[in-house]
Amino acid sequence: MIKSRSKIGIAWRGPPLVLLLCAMLLSACLDASLTVHPTSATPQGAVPPPAAARSGASGSIAAGAEPDEAGNGESENAAAGSDGSEAPAPETGEATLLAVGDIMVHSPQLPGYYDSKAKRYDFSPWFSRVAPLLSEGDWVVGNLETTLAGADLKYTGYPRFNAPEQLADALRKAGFGILSTANNHSMDRGFAGVQRTLRNVRKSGLIPFGTAESLQDAKRLVIVERGGIRMGFLAYTYGTNGIPVPADKSFAVSLIDPKRMAADIRRLREAGADVVTVSLHFGMEYQRLPNDDQRKIVRAAVGSGADIILGSHPHVVQPYDVIRVPATESPLKQARQGLVIYSLGNFISNQTENWKDVGLIFGVHLVKSKQADGSTETTWDRIDLTPTWVHIRLADNKRYYTVLPLRQTLETRSDPMLTDSDYARMEKLLAGIERHLHTFRI
Repeated sequence: MIKSRSKIGIAWRGPPLVLLLCAMLLSACLDASLTVHPTSATPQGAVPPPAAARSGASGSIAAGAEPDEAGNGESENAAAGSDGSEAPAPETGEATLLAVGDIMVHSPQLPGYYDSKAKRYDFSPWFSRVAPLLSEGDWVVGNLETTLAGADLKYTGYPRFNAPEQLADALRKAGFGILSTANNHSMDRGFAGVQRTLRNVRKSGLIPFGTAESLQDAKRLVIVERGGIRMGFLAYTYGTNGIPVPADKSFAVSLIDPKRMAADIRRLREAGADVVTVSLHFGMEYQRLPNDDQRKIVRAAVGSGADIILGSHPHVVQPYDVIRVPATESPLKQARQGLVIYSLGNFISNQTENWKDVGLIFGVHLVKSKQADGSTETTWDRIDLTPTWVHIRLADNKRYYTVLPLRQTLETRSDPMLTDSDYARMEKLLAGIERHLHTFRI
């Protein structure tokens, strides 16, 4: 588990190093990881953690490479030393996870961003005001709730989404590094859409998780190291809007299944993940509070070893909480705690009113330290909450969109595109979402 620095809870203890190394050798051709240097800045809007959670593991990171266009991964040592040997697992470190909710592209969002001369779209203006905040994260994650399947399959919005592939470039430019691709719109262009989306996301330098273009691709582990902390990522959805996943390609979209989730979490732990983050696409649309099914699924995931749960699908922000699972309810026979945000809301979309244009940048600051018994422990000491609002400006019969950080925009009040009416609306939205996040405890 992860936990706060108050040392509440029981640390997860990984298997012996020898077993981890054996597991790595057996799965090297299937697993993948990325090692980069972290940034040093800290997100704004910090609030104290409401409770505690913990995760600790000893061992080394999974090795592997991104699959090629056919989904075939060639093994390599992604954490190798200068002599080709595997780099030792870091014993200390710190890094920040930033997560946002649904990244959507409805049809009205397209016309204002097409460059007829270049014959391509540029969506980077959407994220210009939040990019500085996103740059402060070490892992920056979002839910890509559209396919990026190419113009030949026609760009459309609701009910079956397909957006220009340049969206991936804009997300990368804005600071994103990792995208969940498992949601109810994953199959909007069939299996071909799954394949093309994955290839376009990877082509832009982003890491997808939750869908796969081959069985081998589906077995790939996503473990991303930042600041000496190795975070494993998994994503699952409740369904695909009735569009069937082909029987011979059941690997294409990860569906919510507690047994599968438990097995996938265990694989990440055995591969050396210090923290396991699970994205869940679930719940009821436009409901501001989680339902019993969401709570049940989250408890099952935490009990099975998940540390951080990132919720999406309701298109409105739902509260966050710390989930405590006693040893008697955990398949691991350990008392566990996990941090959940039930829904991050819409990050970008054409939806307005009734809180559908308000989202959240959810930040978790993690610290990894070495324990007296030689194991490592990863704790969280701060949660950062940055509410956002999608401002829509009408000009020349086109719509122009900007994701604004509410608190920071209100503090400066220097944006020439905003009116007094806009600022008044933003004040009301910020006060309302902060009450919703801070005063309601599940």
